[in-house]
Amino acid sequence: MAMERRKGLIVREPYASLIVEGKKVWEIRKTRTKIRGEILIISNGKAVGKAELVDVLGPFTPEELAKHEDKHRASLSFLREYSNGKPLYAWVFRNAEKFGRPKDVEMAKGVQIWANVVVKDE
Repeated sequence: MAMERRKGLIVREPYASLIVEGKKVWEIRKTRTKIRGEILIISNGKAVGKAELVDVLGPFTPEELAKHEDKHRASLSFLREYSNGKPLYAWVFRNAEKFGRPKDVEMAKGVQIWANVVVKDE
């Protein structure tokens, strides 16, 4: 069995599926990231797909982001609660691809945003 090491972004459902299906091109976060390039989208401990992280926009207020709901799929009330008064950033994705079947991955316990993962290639 071959092993492949990759960078993975942990995203809750339904947002992970929306990203890999190309329906959500902005992931809203409270921080910037310097990471760019192809990353895995991890949800429920499995890689559900991949996408290219190409940019980070912001900072934004929840009200400014609400004007772009078609890109991030989050309501104004969610954005307000999530931001807790802090600025928000849009992590911009392109070239999303959903895997036919989620892939098993190994990663450190307790990771919350980024994970260095090993993909188990069957």
